[in-house]
Amino acid sequence: MSNLSGNQKRKMRSLARLYSVQALFQLEHSGQSVDTVYCEFIEHRVGQEIDDGIVMAEGDTGLFYLLINQAVNWQAKIDQMIDHALVAKWPISRIDPTLRALFRSAGAELLECDTPPQVVISEYVNIARSFYPEGKEAKFANAILDHMAHEAKPEAFAN
Repeated sequence: MSNLSGNQKRKMRSLARLYSVQALFQLEHSGQSVDTVYCEFIEHRVGQEIDDGIVMAEGDTGLFYLLINQAVNWQAKIDQMIDHALVAKWPISRIDPTLRALFRSAGAELLECDTPPQVVISEYVNIARSFYPEGKEAKFANAILDHMAHEAKPEAFAN
């Protein structure tokens, strides 16, 4: 990945985030292991034609693995961050499973990476828009992610 331009690296990181949301959704619903889902994505999805000539582009596989692995490792802490951001009496189990996967991936990135919180929020809000182009989910995601970012990295908002 070192020979790629900055733009290509950003695109691959964005794809890794998208794929991590999809993989975390799959993990929650299938009961498979992180390694099983990771291998399935790498071997059977990324770079493969998925629909009428549409090919899943290659993402940053290192970031992809880190996000899904750490989202599982830190799930209790991440879910607590999500819970703190939610309105009282609104349990995490009531959140749409795709958004739950999105919040968990973002939480893993906030906890484990040096990515600026504003970048994490922007990237995952864009993913929410791609899954819900007509809905209010992107605004909801923005609010939850902002709260999570303040909790995970308060020093980034000290000014």
